[in-house]
This record gives sequence, structure tokens and C-alpha cells, in this order.
Amino acid sequence: MVTEEKLREFGQLICKVSTGKTMTREEACEAYRQIILNEQPELQQGAFLVAHITRKPTTEELSGVWDALDKFDTEKFKADVKGAICDIVGTGSDVMKTVNASSPAALIASACGVPIAKKGAKKVTGVSGASEIFEILGVNLSSPMSKAKQSLEKYNICYMPGEAFLKSGWARLIQYMRFTSAFNIVGPLTMPCENTSCIVIGAYAPQVCDQLVAILKEIGISRAIAPYGMVNGVDNAMGIDEFSPCGPTRVVELKNGEIQVYTIQPEDFGVKTHATFDIASFNKAYDNAMAIKQVLSGEYDNPLVDLFCMNAAAALYVSGVSDSYKDGMEKAREALSSGKALMQLNHLVNQQA
Repeated sequence: MVTEEKLREFGQLICKVSTGKTMTREEACEAYRQIILNEQPELQQGAFLVAHITRKPTTEELSGVWDALDKFDTEKFKADVKGAICDIVGTGSDVMKTVNASSPAALIASACGVPIAKKGAKKVTGVSGASEIFEILGVNLSSPMSKAKQSLEKYNICYMPGEAFLKSGWARLIQYMRFTSAFNIVGPLTMPCENTSCIVIGAYAPQVCDQLVAILKEIGISRAIAPYGMVNGVDNAMGIDEFSPCGPTRVVELKNGEIQVYTIQPEDFGVKTHATFDIASFNKAYDNAMAIKQVLSGEYDNPLVDLFCMNAAAALYVSGVSDSYKDGMEKAREALSSGKALMQLNHLVNQQA
């Protein structure tokens, strides 16, 4: 049971953070350790999480949050897979809600031969998270991590919901949280597949992309891409945590220990620019899942094809399978039109049953 002294210490930390004080990496790790292990009352946990995200966490603090998740909450496995293992994931909480892109992109990229160890979670602020999508499509979210390892090794694809590998803290919190926290930023950086070596990680704000890549460099990931997609004619603050077929995408890229920032357009992928409503989320998770299934099943005259394939192309590029986004786009389209991406979904459903 938490002591009065520990309650007061944590309460004082909440006050400090809410008034603009920053924490060291070690202090942030300790604070989030207490939250992860449920050592503070829920009232204090919620107050701290809101105070911290409102004040805007520093990169050093987020590194501490990652340390806490990695040390105290993440179940891991090492896959017997040669070459690069990639993850495709987003932070969620973006303003412009689209049909889920990273989930079908993971299937498409894996159909191109890239091992994809995809993480995901249930919705926080949107209509559907990756977990809702995969569950509707038939993936068993209660499948043990051993099944995910087998699926990755046999078929180049696995899906790991937060509930499966985050045992103590985040899995408990995301059942009830409906607001953005540092966990939304750092959670997608967790590495349940230990030998994941590259990642495409979209973020809900440009500065978050910078922080994510800085953290990834700190923890030793060799290659990473963090996109923040925008929409032509709309305020740039109204973006998506994916590569956008509706306007420019700001990209933060980590390669060979160096970080560069650039902007890429839909035409750099070889596609035309679409309107926002072409890729907008439906009102129900089931409808988003069915839209994805229809594309995988052959509905190729659909703007969602470009959304999905652009993000798959990014995975091919960051993993070294393609030397450009445009080349990755061509490979992604071929995997989709050949039916291989749908086959990957079927493998995932059957292997992780």
C-alpha cells in the first residue's frame, strides 16, 4: 500500500510538472514506473498524465517513459528472421480521422517480403484503432505472444496488441483512457519483438515526429521514418499520422545515425492528390474494417489504395527493399493486385487463432 510520504511526493511532482518544471530521464522513468505498476491512486495517475502531456514532454522525459515501459511492462521475444524486421504504427490522436492505414500497409509490405512485427492498440480518440480493425477481420487478440513469434517467422507478419505485451500498466490504462498521454507517443516505440530494426511511425504533430526519431536514435534503432501528413487547403495543424495522399507530408528520417527532415508530395509516389473525404474514417469501426477488406479483396479503383500503398511503400523504403518511395509504391501495388496482401491477412488470422 502506498505510504503518505509517497502520495505527497507524487502530488508535489504533479504540481511541479503542471507549472512548467521538467524532469530528468531518471525522474520521468520513476514517475511512469509508479503509474505502470499502479503504485499511485488513479486520481493521481490521471492528474499527472494530463499535466505532463499538457506541458509538452521533453525528449529526455519521453526517453524516461520509454525506459519505464521497456523495463517494467514489455513482454518480449526474439524472432528467428534474417534481415531487417520492420514495424508500421502511428500514435493516433491526429485531428483528421482517416480509415486506418498502418494495418493494411503492414499486410501489403509483408506481402512484398518484408518481415513486419506490427504493434497496435484499441482506439483512444478515433473511431477505430488497429486492434478493432484486426479483431473485426478475424485476428484473435487474445493469442499469446508465442503465436505472434511463429506467425512472424513463418509468414513475415504478426500483430501484437498492447494488451498482449504490455502486462502491467498501459494495457490497464488504455481500457479507460480517452485522452492523449505520453503513452500515446512512446507506446508505439516499444519493442516486443526485440530484433525490430526499422520503423515507420506516424505522429499527430510535427514536433512529436522530431521527438520520436530522437528517442529512436537514442535507443539504437538503425532506420526510422516519422511522417506527419497534411491536406491541401487545410490548416497544417490539421494533419494525420500517416503519409498523406491529400497533400504534402513532412518526414523526419533517421539513417546511418543522421536525422534529416524533408517534405514529400503524393506525386513523389506516382499518385494524384486526393480530397480529404476520399480517405476519411467512417463512423463505425466495422465500416472501416470492411473498407480495408474490400481493397484487399480487389476493389482497386479506390482512393484508399493510394493511402495504404503509400504507407506500405514507406516500410519498403525504410527496410531497404526499395531505394525510393516510388519504387516501393510500385511493389506495394503489385502485392495488392496479385492477391498476396489478402493472403497475408488469411495467414495472420489462421496462425494467430
